Amino acid sequence: MYKELRDVRAEMLAPDSMFAQGEIEVRGQTLKTFTGAPSSLRDVWLLSAGYAERDYLVYESERWTYAQAHAETASIANWVLAQGIKQGDRVAVAMRNYPEWMLVYWALTSIGVAVVGMNAWWVGDEMEYALQDSSPKLLICDEERLKIFQTIRSAFGDMKVVAVRAKNCPSDVVDYADVKATGGTMPDAQIDGDEDACIFYTSGTTGRPKGAQLTQRGCVINIMNIAFMNLCTAKALARTAGTEDQMPSPENMPVTVALVTTPLFHVTANNCAAQPATLTGGKLVHMYKWDAGEALKLVEREKITGISGVPVMAREILAHPDFEKYDTSSLTALGGGGAQLQPDLVGKIDAALANGKAATGYGMTEVCGIITAVANDYFIDRPESAGPLVPTLEGKCIDADGNDLAQGEVGELCVKGANVIKGYLNRAEETAESIQDGWLRTGDIARIDEEGFIYIVDRVKDMVLRGGENIYCAEIESTVFKHNAVAECTAFGVPDDRMGEEVGIAVVIAQGATLTSEELRAHCAKLVAKFKVPRYIWFRTESLPRNASGKFVKRELRDSLDIKDAV
Repeated sequence: MYKELRDVRAEMLAPDSMFAQGEIEVRGQTLKTFTGAPSSLRDVWLLSAGYAERDYLVYESERWTYAQAHAETASIANWVLAQGIKQGDRVAVAMRNYPEWMLVYWALTSIGVAVVGMNAWWVGDEMEYALQDSSPKLLICDEERLKIFQTIRSAFGDMKVVAVRAKNCPSDVVDYADVKATGGTMPDAQIDGDEDACIFYTSGTTGRPKGAQLTQRGCVINIMNIAFMNLCTAKALARTAGTEDQMPSPENMPVTVALVTTPLFHVTANNCAAQPATLTGGKLVHMYKWDAGEALKLVEREKITGISGVPVMAREILAHPDFEKYDTSSLTALGGGGAQLQPDLVGKIDAALANGKAATGYGMTEVCGIITAVANDYFIDRPESAGPLVPTLEGKCIDADGNDLAQGEVGELCVKGANVIKGYLNRAEETAESIQDGWLRTGDIARIDEEGFIYIVDRVKDMVLRGGENIYCAEIESTVFKHNAVAECTAFGVPDDRMGEEVGIAVVIAQGATLTSEELRAHCAKLVAKFKVPRYIWFRTESLPRNASGKFVKRELRDSLDIKDAV
C-alpha cells in the first residue's frame, strides 16, 4: 500500500504530468512549486467561468450558478474600482458565512485588492485593532458586524462601509444591493504571485492577533496541493486494489459538493474547502450557523460529498439521534482540519459511512492552508498521523538549539516552500522569529516516520486550541490583568472532550479586593470574543508557583488543579 503511494506520488510529480514540479525564486529563496499552476487567484476564478450553468453557491432557499456568481463578482470589482480603490489596497470583510463572503473574496482577489478577513466573533476593541493595523480603504460587513463597527465608527470617520443583508442601512452606509447592481465585465488586471491575496489574523503571542500576509501564489499552490493529495491517495489505493484502470480521468472526476462549516475568515474553510471546490466546478453549501441536525438535512438534500470541519462537528453528526434517518451515502469524506482528529474518531467514521472514510489535513494560516493530508485507508492504518507533507513543502524537525534532527527524532517541525506566507503585517520582528532562512517554525513538536508521515505530539507555543480556534494564553492573561482586582494570573488549556481544549485560568485576587467568576467573565467578554472567555477559573489565596527565572510553571500548576474546584 505504501509502495504504491510512493510510486504514484513520483509519477504525478514527473515533468510531463499535470502536477509537474519545478522551482521558483521567491523573496531570495529557491522553493518548490508546480510548473503548471495558475499564476494567481484571478486565473483560478476566471477558469471557473466554464462551469456556467452549474450550481455554485447554496444558502437556504437561495442559489447562484457559476454564471450568476461571475456576473456579481464583476459588479463588485467595478464598484470597488470606481471608489478609487486600486490594486495593492486592502478591503476588510466582516460577516458570517453568507455566500457574499466568497463573491466579495473572488471579486477583490481578481483585481489585486487584498481581503482583510475579520473574525466575525470579535468585539469592538478587537475589530478596532485589526482595522487600525491593516488600514483598509473599505469595510464590507453584515448587519451584526455593522452594529459592532458603529460603536467604534468615530475612529474611522472617512472609511467607506458597505452593508450586506442589512434591513435598515444608515445614510452613510452603502447597501450591497447597489454594489451588485453595478454591472459590467471583470476589469483587467496583471497580478504578481507575490502580491497579498488576503490578510488573515491569527492569535498573537504578545496579546494581539497578527495579520498573516497570504500571497496569491501561496493560495494557488495550496489549491494544487489539495488536488494532488486527493488524487494521489485515490490512485494509490486503486493501484493497490488492482482497479486503477476503472478510475475516471481527472477532468471527469465526480463533482465536489462541500458543506461550508467553519468560518471563511480562516484557511480551513476558505483556502482548503471553498477554493479547491471552485477550481473543479464544485458546489458550496453555506449554513447560517453550525447545527448537526441541519447538516444532515443538507447532506441528503444537496448530496454533500465532503464535510471539512473541526473534530467536534464530525462527532456531533455521528452521534445525532437522527443520523440513521438521513441518506448520507453521498459522503465520501468526513473530518477536516483546525484541530487533530482523534484516533478513535477515524474508526467511527469508517464504520458509520457507507461510502466514505475519514480525512484530515494539518495546516496553518502561515502556509496558506495545509502542510500534510491523510485520508481513507492510510488514515485508518495510521490514525495518530497527520499524513505526509504536501509536494511543495520541505520538512524537518529541529531541537531547542535549532539543530536538525534525524528521522524519527522528536523536535519542532519546520517547513519551507513557496506557499509559506510573506510575513506578518507590521510585525518585522515576529516575522523574523517565525520564518528563518525560508524555514517556517510551526511551533508544533513532531516526529517524521520512515514513510514520511508526520505525527504531532505536542506544541511549543503557549496556546489553547479550542474547536479549531487558536487562543494565545498571553492574550487572555493580558485581558484578565486589566481588571484592577487581579494580582496574579496565568492561562492554560484544559482538556475537553467536545472542543479539544477550553481556556482555564488561575487567579490571585489583590489584597483587599473582591472578585467573582461572573464579574471576571463579564470583564473579559467586553474585551475579547466569546470563545476566548475562560470557561474554568480557579481562585487561589497563595501566589502562583514560579520557576527560577520567575515565570509561572503552568503545567505543574494545571496538573495540580482539580476541575471540580473550578468556578
